[in-house]
Amino acid sequence: MRRWKIDPKNPDGACLNEAAEALSTGQLVGVPTETVYGLAADATSPEACAKIFQAKGRPHFNPLISHVESAEAARRHAVFNADADALAQAFWPGPMTLVLPKRAESAICDLATAGLATVALRVPAARAMQMLARQTGRPLAAPSANRSGRISATTAQDVIDDLGPWLAGVLDAGPCPVGIESTIVSCLEDTPCILRPGGLSREAIENVLGRACAVSATPGAAEQAGPMAPGMLRSHYAPEAAVRLNATEVQGGEAVLAFGPVPPAGADRAIAFVNLSPDGDLVEAAARLFCALRELDATGADRICVQPIPETGLGEAINDRLRRAAAPRGPSVDRSLD
Repeated sequence: MRRWKIDPKNPDGACLNEAAEALSTGQLVGVPTETVYGLAADATSPEACAKIFQAKGRPHFNPLISHVESAEAARRHAVFNADADALAQAFWPGPMTLVLPKRAESAICDLATAGLATVALRVPAARAMQMLARQTGRPLAAPSANRSGRISATTAQDVIDDLGPWLAGVLDAGPCPVGIESTIVSCLEDTPCILRPGGLSREAIENVLGRACAVSATPGAAEQAGPMAPGMLRSHYAPEAAVRLNATEVQGGEAVLAFGPVPPAGADRAIAFVNLSPDGDLVEAAARLFCALRELDATGADRICVQPIPETGLGEAINDRLRRAAAPRGPSVDRSLD
């Protein structure tokens, strides 16, 4: 497995050539985006996409996001309505995925779309992913580069630790600046629906649309009907440790995930302590969320207690990830298939 160190603002041509060659021959490559690292494969190849599902331990009913280099490229694969056009113009390239009707002539394979008549598309801001899509001439399926249901990868080392044996290589551009996955918006009905909050706030989306978005199905509904998009299963983004939310005081044997200038009572007795943002900055907290969970999980604590985080702005996406990390992990939700 190769580890190609690159400048995120100016990726090296030789490294990209090697990565593009690997993708074009059906191999898997870890690729940095502005949100999290993705496990990239040729989205037009059922064989390559099958390797993603196998490597991650991901269920085949859970669709993949396909990444393309431009909005023009996205329009070759999906039918855009006025809402989708407005959102693409405002937020692409960037941390937003659109779920749209798939064009009959699209080469994206059925395995990538989980057999649905829709397709999830994103134009990432990260130059490496844009350039790989352009260089290969193919959309790139790229879910988060971690074992399914576990904490997402925001560094190249996270990718190697979780999936190293499956990879032809990983492009190492340092930590991802956004730190949580893209916001997924369905534009299939008269009212767009946020299926998964993420690195683009609901407020920003609604400001462009000029009206409120619909709310996605409650967590757990995807287990019954099958998800329309990634990140909709009840248990997801989970560390080995149990997670306790909205903690105002620390209990025995807990590690602490704090937020803001005032730690929870008893924090001095915690096994470990990480503050997502001492200043209460939700953008900083989002960027640090997954690496903080990995750091606390590595201490071997049985439980991580999480200080309350506001639901405004990116707090909606942070709390979504934390609620899924804290969700029950019993027989009804098999995390090995999440």
